[in-house]
This record gives sequence, C-alpha cells and structure tokens, in this order.
Amino acid sequence: MARMHSRKKGVSGSTTPIKHVPAWAPYKGKEVEKLIIKYAKSGNTTSEIGSILRDSYGIHSVKALTEKKITTILEENGIKKKLPEDLINLIERLVAIYAHREKNKQDMTAKRGDLLTTSKIRRLVKYYKKSGKIEADWNLDFKRLKMYLD
Repeated sequence: MARMHSRKKGVSGSTTPIKHVPAWAPYKGKEVEKLIIKYAKSGNTTSEIGSILRDSYGIHSVKALTEKKITTILEENGIKKKLPEDLINLIERLVAIYAHREKNKQDMTAKRGDLLTTSKIRRLVKYYKKSGKIEADWNLDFKRLKMYLD
C-alpha cells in the first residue's frame, strides 16, 4: 500500500491474528468483556487495552473470543469517548507541532508536518461525519486544540 504524503510504497507492519480460539486460551468471552470494561474505566484507550490484554493476560484476539471488537464492547456498556482514538492521536500530534513551532519559528519542516497533519485530520473528520461517528455539524477549533484532549 502506498504512503499518504510521499511517493514511497512502504511495507505493511502487521498480520491478522488467528481466527480460531486456541485450546490453551485462559479466558472466555464474558471474562474478557469484564477486563475490557475494567481497564476502560481506569482511563485506558482501546489500543492500550488491547496491548494489556495481549501482554498480561495472553489474550491474542478479543474478536476471536467475543466476536466483537473492543470499541463495540465499550459502546454496548455505555463507555464511549467523544472522539475516535485515531482522531485524538492526530490532534495530540498537532498540539505538539504547534508547541514546537512556537519555539522554533524558522523550522520549515515542522510547518510541512503541520500541513500534513492538518490535512489528515480534515480527511478523517470528513469520513467520520459521513459514517455518523461524529455529529455532522462538528468542527475542529484550531485555536483551542487542547480542549479536545481531555
């Protein structure tokens, strides 16, 4: 798959996990859901929850055990963030770039990073509005970016 803002091809970094549940799997579906809810209430993001389950509990795939994704489980239990995680990560990156550019006004590479990150955010917002994951009238306020990170 090609990279978004360069002419390079790139290499995919991940493989899909096994679809079946191994016999040695220590946890079953409801136990995994309880663990997910526990870690979500303690303030972890969905990717952090997945890493914790993989590293600490030996759960290789939540979807194989519960037939649901982590985000679906959280939505069913009423634990949902205002914004999707990937959008929040891009906003965090943009805040860091703005802070860097305040100190280093002559840094033109950071200016390009700002442009590329902003374009990724706009593209993602357009997709999320279309799919109904955020409201159709939602707009990113670039003057108060840190407000979205709470």
